[in-house]
Amino acid sequence: MTRSTDPLVIFTPSGRRGHIPAGTTVLDAARTLGVDIDSVCGARGICGRCQVSVGVGTFPKHGITSSAESLSPFGDVEAGYRAEKGLAADRRLGCTATVLADCLVDVPQESQVHRQVVRKGLDVRTFEIDPIVRLHYVEVERPELASPSGDLIRLYEALEREWGLTGLESDLHVVRALQPALAEGDYAVTVAVHEGRTVTAVWPGYHEDLFGVAIDVGSTTLAGHLVRLSNGEVLASSGVMNPQIRFGEDLMSRVSYAMLHPEGAGEMTRTVRAALKALVTALARDAGIDRTNILELAFVGNPIMHHLLLGIDPTPLGTAPFALATDRAVRTWAVELGITAHPGARAYVLPCIAGHVGADTAGVILAETPHRAEGEVRLVVDVGTNAEIVLGNRDRLLAASSPTGPAFEGAQISSGQRAAPGAIERVRVDRETLEPRFRIIGSELWSDEPGFAEAAAELGVSGICGSGIVEVIAELFLAGVITADGIIDGSLAERTARIVPDGRTFSYVLHDGEPRILVTQNDVRAIQLAKAALYAGTRLLMDHAGIDAVDEVRLAGAFGSQIDPLHAMVLGLIPDCDLDRVKAAGNSAGTGALIALLSATARREIEDVTRMVEKIETAVEPRFQEHFVDALAFPHKRAPFPNLELRVELPKRANADAGDGARRADRGERRRRREVAAASRNRP
Repeated sequence: MTRSTDPLVIFTPSGRRGHIPAGTTVLDAARTLGVDIDSVCGARGICGRCQVSVGVGTFPKHGITSSAESLSPFGDVEAGYRAEKGLAADRRLGCTATVLADCLVDVPQESQVHRQVVRKGLDVRTFEIDPIVRLHYVEVERPELASPSGDLIRLYEALEREWGLTGLESDLHVVRALQPALAEGDYAVTVAVHEGRTVTAVWPGYHEDLFGVAIDVGSTTLAGHLVRLSNGEVLASSGVMNPQIRFGEDLMSRVSYAMLHPEGAGEMTRTVRAALKALVTALARDAGIDRTNILELAFVGNPIMHHLLLGIDPTPLGTAPFALATDRAVRTWAVELGITAHPGARAYVLPCIAGHVGADTAGVILAETPHRAEGEVRLVVDVGTNAEIVLGNRDRLLAASSPTGPAFEGAQISSGQRAAPGAIERVRVDRETLEPRFRIIGSELWSDEPGFAEAAAELGVSGICGSGIVEVIAELFLAGVITADGIIDGSLAERTARIVPDGRTFSYVLHDGEPRILVTQNDVRAIQLAKAALYAGTRLLMDHAGIDAVDEVRLAGAFGSQIDPLHAMVLGLIPDCDLDRVKAAGNSAGTGALIALLSATARREIEDVTRMVEKIETAVEPRFQEHFVDALAFPHKRAPFPNLELRVELPKRANADAGDGARRADRGERRRRREVAAASRNRP
């Protein structure tokens, strides 16, 4: 097959790609490839909603070299827009910039019509607030000739006299602001004291509110929550896509970018810090507060995000022994991370655990408290591009990371997309007719219910997100369309037109409309690889713990909190467990950051716990490959799933052993028990 000589255009973060005739505008190229770019002015260069950035450098993963010269030179329309409304130096207008050569084009969130729904909510456990920063109102003695001490000393004396604070020190900016504040407040001021030691802010008279921000620096999403430090009230929550995604969808791609480009790490650091600065600004605006009242920030992130946030070279994390620059908590100034807040604002980054188990896992532990479990064994899985796994109880805690890749978030899937209005998120397949019904984000209606067509016409059926691809593959397996080995059974094309030839394999038509959405053999393989990596990592921890079953499972993360536990277990994403004890935990990493933001006690707790966690490095474990191969099957090649079989009848395994006869003989009893269990459940 002859390769097209037309330029190859790759759009991020969608991952859509294709050869486009030279001279085509970026906006038209996006529309041709089904990429989501906004435009209101009819491509006249007036609205500025189609802004894009072109990647610069060599991208081995994509097999291209992209540069500013890959697009047409900056034109008069863009120059006029920049002069009138402003246009960042790295931005182009997609409606006027034309494609001249191979290029990687990043579509920022603000240029997307259907912007990502950031589902990283908070489900905070009960804990005691132990403020890191406390406000103290004091009346300071006026200076006298007979007492020539400086104003700062007299402030310290007032704080000791009225609040019992001793051994204080102050930031230099406080010293600069103190005399004007005393004069304006008639020698009454309010000061902020950080960890009982350092005066970090001063205001004239009485000042009431202080605020903080907790941020989960994910490889895909940056999610932040602005709270009132005094009571933990969440005043604003927001999230944006991590702009580093243009350097690579997965973490190792970003490490590779840093290895191949001398300024790559610095470029990624600047990129994520700029996004965090904008996120904090947006949170303050949404909460209706002044950014100068933000005094504290807490961050979590995987080791690579952790290092890039702090401006540390991540390349040692790309090869064994995966050495961290530091596994301890980091305390620094917010301004050091490029965050615009109060000049005295501090930043706290939770400790990492190992080279591939980071501060986000520490946040998960702090939120889900597996280290406090009495006797029973708890499994906590933060499902994302890189899955973090924690197993154990108060007696012993183990942790590992497993490279699941971006398939669970819609990438590497033929019609995949991130969670946004119009994305298919729930699927059911009739076991007899093999017909599907589904729900899309933005509507509570199923596709076979009255009113769905109108909702779909308004929202559009745009693709399938992570929870949808998990459910449809699990449902197709239960219906017999997909075998335990992950093969789409083409012989069933005689029963349904939903199964269609697709090259040398077959695909299943989930939505026969515009766009046509298929579940392809490659889609199944991508999910198999991802779920096998996750299960294998979990199984390794169980091996080290000397157990064959867990008592409770918590599914954390933006994706983990959305998937249905039943379908996750049908795929073999998690080991067998009582399904009533498999729970969605929400964004536990972000919750952990929030707890650390609000509690000095929690900071001490997690710093102690992370030092005791046993770290298992899956990359060098000899049994990982064995577990991985067995876990490729649905739900698993060897492991039994007795709890799952109480809820749903699994297709007969191809490699059935003598025990299958007994199981078949007992099928009627299992069916009866399932019906009893289902009577108390309302599954659509």
